[in-house]
Amino acid sequence: MARVYAGVNESLGSGWYDYERLHIDWNVPDRYEIVRRVGGGKYSEVFEGVDMTNEETIVIKVLKPISKKKIKREVKILRNLTGGPNVIRLLDVVQDGPSRSNSLIMEYVENVDWKEFYPTITEPETKHYLFQLLKALDFVHSRGIMHRDVKPANIMYDRPRGKLRLIDWGLAEFYHPDTKYHIRVGSRCYKGPELLTGYDKYDYSLDLWSVGCILAAMIFRKEHFFRGRDNEDQLLRILKVLGTDSFERYLEKHGLYIQTDNRALLQSSFGPASVSREALDLLEKCLKYDHCERLTAAEALAHPYFNNVRLETTSKSTERFSDSGFCST
Repeated sequence: MARVYAGVNESLGSGWYDYERLHIDWNVPDRYEIVRRVGGGKYSEVFEGVDMTNEETIVIKVLKPISKKKIKREVKILRNLTGGPNVIRLLDVVQDGPSRSNSLIMEYVENVDWKEFYPTITEPETKHYLFQLLKALDFVHSRGIMHRDVKPANIMYDRPRGKLRLIDWGLAEFYHPDTKYHIRVGSRCYKGPELLTGYDKYDYSLDLWSVGCILAAMIFRKEHFFRGRDNEDQLLRILKVLGTDSFERYLEKHGLYIQTDNRALLQSSFGPASVSREALDLLEKCLKYDHCERLTAAEALAHPYFNNVRLETTSKSTERFSDSGFCST
């Protein structure tokens, strides 16, 4: 069971999480015009577009033929998260009449490609970036939702403005304690050990493993910190860094069994680098085999690694309060 926010969905009721009963009123797409393709994947094609009514730049996510259940889940989750910090905003849902294709109209972010951004990132930027990501995840988790596909490609970042948005909610799911979930989620380089060992009663902590992988990639200047050829090789690469003692305890605690002919899986520590003690401590506490021992998003936000970020945030909030014309007595 999740250490935090375990009973959120039950307390909010089925109207909050029962997406199968959602009725979607699709609008017509006439007001939107496609400008250029900006990405895509297994489930969608993504385009930059323009809202012709106000000339605002938007994103058009054209969904490929997928189950109605999956579409309803994504729309329900995006609507539930409306207004949350650093979560991409859903602006409209449209359906093309002749083709019957469905599209989601989203907020646009002037994104910098993470493959260009990560190699040149500074320590203050790393802290700001991760702090904003964790703010999004703490909000999302507090609403009873797991993202399940946190990775650099699903984080839009406007570098000059320091504006971050967590995107792509197609694999997100509502969390209910003691529920079995699909383990074929996420992208291999960011999959938590629970997915790689077949543990299907995972929780929000799955997203924190992915945060740890992103932090490691940034501070060690690697495109992917763990990059396996397949799931078994992925697990091997994790074991080579984190060691096997705590892994064996994790397997025993949760009744898991790894069947493999690869002896290296059953045979550490991070290599030397110019990295702060606080960064390594945060990294170690996110990259725990046992999901029960990982930091929550809120705990990570409170970590000493982000002391300067929190001070800057508090200072800016105070400045805005003073500028509003109010004063303290």
